[in-house]
Amino acid sequence: MAAEPEVLDELRQLRARVPQLTGALAASVDGLVLAQDTTNVEPEGVAALTAAALGVAVRLSEATGQGAFRELLVRGDDGYVATYAAGSSAVLTLLAGPRINVGRLHLEARRASVRIGALVDSAREKA
Repeated sequence: MAAEPEVLDELRQLRARVPQLTGALAASVDGLVLAQDTTNVEPEGVAALTAAALGVAVRLSEATGQGAFRELLVRGDDGYVATYAAGSSAVLTLLAGPRINVGRLHLEARRASVRIGALVDSAREKA
């Protein structure tokens, strides 16, 4: 994908702005890694699991009349996994520690997902 270096740069900038992030990846909606900045997880596995969770979240959103999927937040004992729609064919998945300010996470991630979505959609249109 032609936008991969730009997407990776966006992931790194996001991690710099939100130090509590422990990982970031952009993936296609079908679970292929587009770019990643992670250390303690296997990005291909996270991307595949994101695609599975996305399928359920999209159907749940539609079935309950909540409109198109925008984001999914999972809280575990040791932190968060957050997934955001990024354009028409990608998602942004972030890993964060338990002490993150969730409002700041959403603010920064929503902005980044718009930029990543534009990069990915533009690269797909050119292909």
